[in-house]
Amino acid sequence: MSHTSPIHVYSEIGKLKKVCLHRPGKELENLMPDYLERLLFDDIPYLEAAQKEHDAFAEALRNEGVEVLYLEQLAAESLTSPEIRNQFIEEYLEEANIRGRQTKIAIRELLQGIEDNQELVEKTMAGVQKAELPEIPEEAKGLTDLVESDYPFAIDPMPNLYFTRDPFATIGSGVSLNHMYADTRNRETLYGKYIFTHHPIYGGKAPLVYNREETTRIEGGDELVLSKEVLAVGISQRTDAASIEKLLVNIFKQNLGFKKVLAFEFANNRKFMHLDTVFTMVDYDKFTIHPEIEGDLRVYSVTYENEQLAIKEEKGDLAELLAANLGVEKVELIRCGGGNHVAAAREQWNDGSNTLTIAPGVVVVYKRNTITNAILESKGLRLIKIEGSELVRGRGGPRCMSMPFEREDI
Repeated sequence: MSHTSPIHVYSEIGKLKKVCLHRPGKELENLMPDYLERLLFDDIPYLEAAQKEHDAFAEALRNEGVEVLYLEQLAAESLTSPEIRNQFIEEYLEEANIRGRQTKIAIRELLQGIEDNQELVEKTMAGVQKAELPEIPEEAKGLTDLVESDYPFAIDPMPNLYFTRDPFATIGSGVSLNHMYADTRNRETLYGKYIFTHHPIYGGKAPLVYNREETTRIEGGDELVLSKEVLAVGISQRTDAASIEKLLVNIFKQNLGFKKVLAFEFANNRKFMHLDTVFTMVDYDKFTIHPEIEGDLRVYSVTYENEQLAIKEEKGDLAELLAANLGVEKVELIRCGGGNHVAAAREQWNDGSNTLTIAPGVVVVYKRNTITNAILESKGLRLIKIEGSELVRGRGGPRCMSMPFEREDI
């Protein structure tokens, strides 16, 4: 099956050929101070500047020969017939947690009235303010319509979408269509569902190794492809151990070629929300790591024997463990912020450890993490530095903002 899949990602560092991004849209203008926590934001990015930064990111990738695909465009291209388009609208309405009956009818009309597919997709991402809907006459209001009157949205926006790494993840020739930690992000996986079911190129061709219908959570920021044989998965604030077991059984059963998974268990909190916010691979034998996780980190290796997962805790040195699993002589762990505790904490908060490797030793980083960047350069890496003053407000870096569809083998 794998040879027909348009998805091909067997490493974190092989030359990047195709990547999926989402250009931040009006969903960011639907962020409000009172509801930031509900939408997983700490701050409100300035949309126009965020788009400029994001366009520069995409351009930097194109300059390196990477083909850039956009999530909103792929989703629009997946609505290949009126039936599929209607089904998408209905499924979206179903999952949007709309409280009032009349409100739902009004939104359905609003969405069906948008003729252009990409405009429709972008509207579903942006959310719907009550102010956009026709006033419901008093006598038609149900109890929920009356009670819910203070909250300004009929449907919440999806401001986290520009972190395309999380709702689904590519692993080998397969796709993990994820079940997210927060309700506000669970709806984001709908676009992946339509792309990998109906898109003319990507629909129905890549085996699913996880499905959004699952009840336990997993996110792409916790899924790293270390080599053709080894995956790393984080057990984190956003990913359950139970999900990792389901994912692994599927990966092993579908023979995607992976032989072992290293499961990383680390402190469970907002600043380390995903494995890739504290640990990324930047070259054959080099990783960035946030020093604060090293003390409590536990690593388990998981293999599949006689139709069962075999799990054992790996004691000993992380660098040695990685070297042994990658078949290299030694691995160097490059500490975010160097040895300085303050710099490390500040730059990790601004995604200094969240790098996107686009070829061995060629890495996209935020320009602002000057200390970590200088250390990476001193190790011989070539850095492509992008501005991220607005993008970083969503707490995610270049790896979070990108989902590779195709990498060359190394």
